[in-house]
Amino acid sequence: MTLTFQLDPQIGPALRDDVLALWADVSNAGGAVGFVPPVTTEDIRPELVRHLAAMAEGRTRLLVGRDEEGTVAATAFFTYNQHRLQKHYIWLYTVMVHPRYQGKGYGRELMDAAADAARAFDGIEAIRLTCRGGTGADRFYAACGYKEVGRVPGAIRVAPGDDRDDITMLLPVA
Repeated sequence: MTLTFQLDPQIGPALRDDVLALWADVSNAGGAVGFVPPVTTEDIRPELVRHLAAMAEGRTRLLVGRDEEGTVAATAFFTYNQHRLQKHYIWLYTVMVHPRYQGKGYGRELMDAAADAARAFDGIEAIRLTCRGGTGADRFYAACGYKEVGRVPGAIRVAPGDDRDDITMLLPVA
């Protein structure tokens, strides 16, 4: 089984709720997507609203991966740089695969689809992303072709006494 990807899907209540549910499920399974468990969809909703507002302004784009039943199984958000000297690369944020699909190659499919999408964006030469140290995400992204280009030790405080590195990675796409 593979995922079907769509860039810039029409956002309606059903998709919004599916993304919220995915984000909560990923967070509660320990995924490093901006929250620490336990969280509810209501905890996540304000962050999704910020993403949706940026989409409406043309600053952010959404890539959705659906399974054979049409269920949202994976997402990634692209955010354009606003600084005039950094418009040649795009940021990839909130990269998620539902926990029930992890270990089945869907993460790799999502990253390949993201790279393919970025190659079609006008003037984009690379994708940058950050990930939380101590999760293994950096090894996954490296296996997808990303190179570590920066690290800030202890920049992410997951809990008192649990600080993680903020790792920046880059994938050339041009």
